[in-house]
Amino acid sequence: MNRRQRQKMIPSTWIIALKQTETHKYYALYAIDWKRGARLSWEGWNGIADLLQFHVPIKRKAGGTKSASQPASKIAKKALPLHLDETQYRELEQLFYQPFSKKQWRAFIKEHANNHM
Repeated sequence: MNRRQRQKMIPSTWIIALKQTETHKYYALYAIDWKRGARLSWEGWNGIADLLQFHVPIKRKAGGTKSASQPASKIAKKALPLHLDETQYRELEQLFYQPFSKKQWRAFIKEHANNHM
């Protein structure tokens, strides 16, 4: 995604994915903009407290000049939690890096949305 496209991205769906392995938990935050077919991700937290302290660098308006960030704790209120095992998490990563398909994203979210953190 080039700089101009990033400036236009306004996420409409947020996902907090928890990958549970035998030894530890791993959190990732995903943002999806259905209108523009854009998606962003931030990964690498071992605890939910660490994730909630992160400030997400997202523009508030399309083409806006303000580059203020939002705290992930605010985003977590409206985010969809997904509790995934290693296979499901790999499927999510594949979906994330494939060409954007609303149908595939909605099917994945519908299938895994019943799992709670």
